Amino acid sequence: MNGSVIDLMDPDQFVAGRHHEMFAWLRANDPVHWHPNEDASGFWALTTYEHVAAAYNDHATFSSQGGAMLGGSYRNEADTAAGRMLVSTDPPRHRLLRQQIHRAFAPDIVRRIGAKVAELVEAALARARAEGGCDFATEIATELPAAGLMVMVGASYAQAHELVGLTRKMIGFRDPTFVDVSDDERLRLAEIQAEMFDLFSDLIRERRRNPGDDLLSILLGAELNGRPWPEEDILYNCLNVAVGGNETSSYTACAGLLALIENPGQQAMLRADPGLVGGAVAEMVRWSSTNTYVQRVASRDVLVGGKLISKGDSVTLWNVSANRDEKQFADPGSFDITRSPNQHLSYGHGIHRCIGATVAQTELSVLLNLLMTSGLSYSLAGEISRLRSNFIQGITRLPLRIEATEQS
Repeated sequence: MNGSVIDLMDPDQFVAGRHHEMFAWLRANDPVHWHPNEDASGFWALTTYEHVAAAYNDHATFSSQGGAMLGGSYRNEADTAAGRMLVSTDPPRHRLLRQQIHRAFAPDIVRRIGAKVAELVEAALARARAEGGCDFATEIATELPAAGLMVMVGASYAQAHELVGLTRKMIGFRDPTFVDVSDDERLRLAEIQAEMFDLFSDLIRERRRNPGDDLLSILLGAELNGRPWPEEDILYNCLNVAVGGNETSSYTACAGLLALIENPGQQAMLRADPGLVGGAVAEMVRWSSTNTYVQRVASRDVLVGGKLISKGDSVTLWNVSANRDEKQFADPGSFDITRSPNQHLSYGHGIHRCIGATVAQTELSVLLNLLMTSGLSYSLAGEISRLRSNFIQGITRLPLRIEATEQS
């Protein structure tokens, strides 16, 4: 690996697993890296734990209003959700939005999500056991975000899975598994967003008639600066919650189970001691680093690692690299469910720490408990497929053979 072959925009580097070597080279040789684009523009890439954590915490210098993903909203020059979607706002508006949305993550709602995950996963495991196996990525992992949506927005089981499918298309807009990649990229993404907005609009109409304690009802009754939220802002923030929640938990579940299959000693330790589930979930989240990076925009000139980042420059914070930083984590290339401390950055840091982190932790903990205590064994039964993306790391196909253990 050398600097001449660094291409952070190439999704195939991530699919093939070459990105870890690439980031190790950057951390050692060019930790604050300028990445040119073909159109003479470019962006900065922060790759060490120290620099990424510091940028998360300095929201005054590194603004979120340019959108979390390189290229703006759906590859346009400007993010249409800037100042409206939680992930794309800065203080003081960010604080006001978060206060309202956070009410939908109350302890009782999180508990109900955990119960719904247990219900759906138990049924999915029973089907898989009866059939001798399944595609874990599509038949079990997706039950986590489906359960979250059923409780969070009052969606039916069918509506929840329709939303999961749409978020898969949105994040996988370069993956032929989900979309026709011959179509115009911007048009394709605009159409997917419109479909999601239509579905959420239907749910909003229902909540206007029958309000409850879900996210939609909370936002319909919320006010910002004494005024009701515009419906478009409600739609954007529902989109924010759906995309963030759907992709993180299901793809992390796939990566985590695969890591346990590939590290049988770790799996045996977890089966023997359920008290290790919390540490195992934390390691799954660090190991998978599902959301590889987030984008910020410099609001002033600033020196980072001896490099001058100019006002207006795009700056990317690479969680996937920070979570493998040798200066922060001992033996970071090993999957270790007893790792402590494990202060990964997969949920971000500071005021922009993922608002749904508690939900994700709950969903993954419930799943892992069921997988390890259900009296089943899991082994690979075919070729794995990975999402073609440099923004989200995910396994889109994980065929498993599932059998009863001798003890069950």
